[in-house]
Amino acid sequence: MRKTAAKLLTVAALATSVATVVSGTAVADPAGTPRAIDIVGVGSDTTQAILNQLSVDYNASLTDPNAPRLYSWDATGSSPLVTKTGATSITRPNGSGAGVKALAANTSTTVDFARSSRGPATGDATGLAFVALAKDAVTWSASAGGNAPAALTPAQLKGIYECNPSFRTWNQIDSSKPAVNIQPVLPQANSGTRSFFLSAIGNPVLGTCVADGPEENEGTDVSLNNNPNVVFPYSVAHYLGQTVGGHGTATDAPGSLTLRNVILNNVSVAPVANNVINATFANSVFGRVVYNVVRNTEWTATDAHGTALRAIFGQDGWICNDTKADSDLRGFGFLPTAACGVATLT
Repeated sequence: MRKTAAKLLTVAALATSVATVVSGTAVADPAGTPRAIDIVGVGSDTTQAILNQLSVDYNASLTDPNAPRLYSWDATGSSPLVTKTGATSITRPNGSGAGVKALAANTSTTVDFARSSRGPATGDATGLAFVALAKDAVTWSASAGGNAPAALTPAQLKGIYECNPSFRTWNQIDSSKPAVNIQPVLPQANSGTRSFFLSAIGNPVLGTCVADGPEENEGTDVSLNNNPNVVFPYSVAHYLGQTVGGHGTATDAPGSLTLRNVILNNVSVAPVANNVINATFANSVFGRVVYNVVRNTEWTATDAHGTALRAIFGQDGWICNDTKADSDLRGFGFLPTAACGVATLT
């Protein structure tokens, strides 16, 4: 449980109808190869930027040069990848699913944790501990100035991704809109944001009109940017980090995409309020916890490795208690959670 007072993040006003990106300094892959004793992670695109920042600040907090450092490899980049000194080369894991699989397939000599924007799922290996990091939410996005309305219901979103004949053109949803085809797009298959969003809208059986493949939370892809008919799921925290937090880059940016509302119980609920994730939205089926996943035998071990994992990710660890970590989470759009450091086992 977070024990320190939360620092408030002062930010410029955000209009979710305008995707203004302030380019920040990207904190990316480790500058060099981490040591064998260091704690190294791979996986989700959604949480890679915040883990990169947390690793910089955690490492700066250490006074013992021999203490294990924290490092996080981005979801995309050169591949294959040697994660740390002496590690076996692996294909760079892109997405929550790929990160969890890499964690399960390797040992602490290669991968220590997986970033995951979803919780445990059918098909995950057993013996893993999903350790809560922070609160996020997922909504749908569309191009500013395009044909999409300001809000859709979960049923409408489900119908769109099923390519249901009753939800194929915008005028079928809103008679004031043109009779042009809606273009539903999903992130690449290992995306945790993809799987979470599909679950939130009712697990549609995907129709043949659905395109997939873009990196999650990046509206700069040619299939998305300035497409007036696109619908694309988006992490609310990642969007806020890119825009309000000023951590967007040339490619890690929403492009023309803006966050849209979801109609819940006949009320249009905005994903953002006062420049942070709207608590009402976060407490709906569209709110989620994001995780760092570790092997449970290592998480509970009393050796140096287990101690290092808990010192970083545990309830009494740095991320869940340090004011700088709290400020980092908020600055990248996430909401701290009282469940920080709590492990869910597979």
